[in-house]
Amino acid sequence: MFRTQLLRSSRAASQAIKQTGRIQQIQQSSYSSLSTRTARLSQPTTSQYLSRRWQSTETQASEAKPAEPAEASPEAALKQEIEKKNKEIIDLKDKYLRSVADYRNLQDRTARDNTAARQFAIQRFATDLLDSIDNLDRALSAVPEAALGKSSSSSADSDSVTSNTSSSDPNKAAATESTSTSQSNASTSEPNKDLLSLYNGLKMSDSIMMQTLKKHGLERFDPLEREGRKFDPNMDEATFFTKVEGKGDGEVFYTQSKGYTLNGRVIRASKVGVVKNS
Repeated sequence: MFRTQLLRSSRAASQAIKQTGRIQQIQQSSYSSLSTRTARLSQPTTSQYLSRRWQSTETQASEAKPAEPAEASPEAALKQEIEKKNKEIIDLKDKYLRSVADYRNLQDRTARDNTAARQFAIQRFATDLLDSIDNLDRALSAVPEAALGKSSSSSADSDSVTSNTSSSDPNKAAATESTSTSQSNASTSEPNKDLLSLYNGLKMSDSIMMQTLKKHGLERFDPLEREGRKFDPNMDEATFFTKVEGKGDGEVFYTQSKGYTLNGRVIRASKVGVVKNS
């Protein structure tokens, strides 16, 4: 009996010990989980760490900045603002004056270009027309004055011919008398009316053409119109040089072709012969 009671009591004690050990393990496990949870909660997160770090750098930067000067008085601030505005006004005025000057220069340049384009628009046409005018002038100058009834030296020539012949040869004297009489008759005869009318028509056409071209600024000039005129390289072109008695060096004595100007600009220089005695 005693043994059985002892066994029962030992079994009960062992069961009680086991139960207390289990309870302690449960308590320890629960305590450890709570401690880990509190430890995790107590550790700062990355965002909190960054915010704390940003706050710390901001405070350091604010501490590193030098001390700001004291605020200026309102009068000084107003004076600085006025100076700034005055500089802006000066800059704007300078830009305005420059733009006005550029615009006026553009107006003047445009007006000059328009005037030049209007005055010299027919330059190419006038240059092509000069050959026809020269041919008309050559045709007028090709007609001799004797054919127009303007001969005045034929009688003097006949007298000189008769005086030079000898009176000893009657045949020669008769021949010279016949030639002199024929020349005198030709000189006293009336000019050819057809040739005269043609000459007058060509001359009228030439004068009308030159008047029409003069209205548009085209003018013809002859260096021989002014006696004793010197050679001008801006208006003349020397084709040859020769010695001429009674004239000085550099004078124009012969006109091969006349020159032309268009509104004061030489579009073709006159071709002349120049005296060179030295």
